[in-house]
Amino acid sequence: MKIVLVNPLIPPNTGSIGRLCAATGTQLVLVEPLGFSLEDRYLKRAGLDYWPWIDLMVTADWREAVGDARPWLFTRHASRSYTDVSFGPDDALVFGSETEGLPQAVLDHWVDQRVRIPMDNENVRSLNLAQCAAVGLYEARRQLSLGRQ
Repeated sequence: MKIVLVNPLIPPNTGSIGRLCAATGTQLVLVEPLGFSLEDRYLKRAGLDYWPWIDLMVTADWREAVGDARPWLFTRHASRSYTDVSFGPDDALVFGSETEGLPQAVLDHWVDQRVRIPMDNENVRSLNLAQCAAVGLYEARRQLSLGRQ
C-alpha cells in the first residue's frame, strides 16, 4: 500500500501524512512539483522526528509514482464512495494538491478508479488533505485486517 500525493502544496499536510505513513509502514510518494522544500521547517515539524521511518519516494512522473499498483484516485469528481471499493495490499491511494485536486490528465488516465469521501454539507468544498489520506488509508487497512492487535 502506498499514498501518492500529486503536487502537494502545504507543508504541514504532507508532514502529517508522513507521520501517518511512518505509523502504518505505508510508502509515501510525492509527485513534483512540490509547493515547498523537503527541508521546510513546517513540514519537518508536522512529521515530528519520524522522518527516518518514512519510506519516501519523490518523482516528477505520476505514472512512475503509481508504478504497478492499482490506483484509487480520491476526488470530488467521483460518484462512487471510497467505502464501495475493495482495496488490495498493493494499491495506491492517490490525492491531488490542496487547491487544485488531481490534474485532469491523471483523472482521465484512470477514469474507473475514482472514489470520493462523501460529505453531507454541500457548502463544504473539500476536507483537509491529511484527513482524507487518513480516512482512505484506515479504510483500506480495515478491509485488509491490517494493524489489528
